[in-house]
Amino acid sequence: MTAYDVIIRPIISEKSLSEIGNKKYYFEVAKKATKPQIKKAVEEIFKVKVESVNTANVYGKIKRQGRTEGLTGNYKKAIVQLSSDSKSIEFFDSLS
Repeated sequence: MTAYDVIIRPIISEKSLSEIGNKKYYFEVAKKATKPQIKKAVEEIFKVKVESVNTANVYGKIKRQGRTEGLTGNYKKAIVQLSSDSKSIEFFDSLS
């Protein structure tokens, strides 16, 4: 699995944007990705130094449209904490 297969997309929300100042970044990652794989992928793609990685499985919610019901998709979320001497990720700098 390459680094670009591990990191699917950044998660942009009010909470994730408020954590950018603390050098915490949120990503949707592959369901089978491990913490060491996520750490290596972020360091390779963004050229930063990762201190820790926390992961969580996010389960889909029930959504209705008229009479029909369906589920949103399940995904795995990674919260990446950069080291204090590391530079920030430039992609998120333009958002905050």
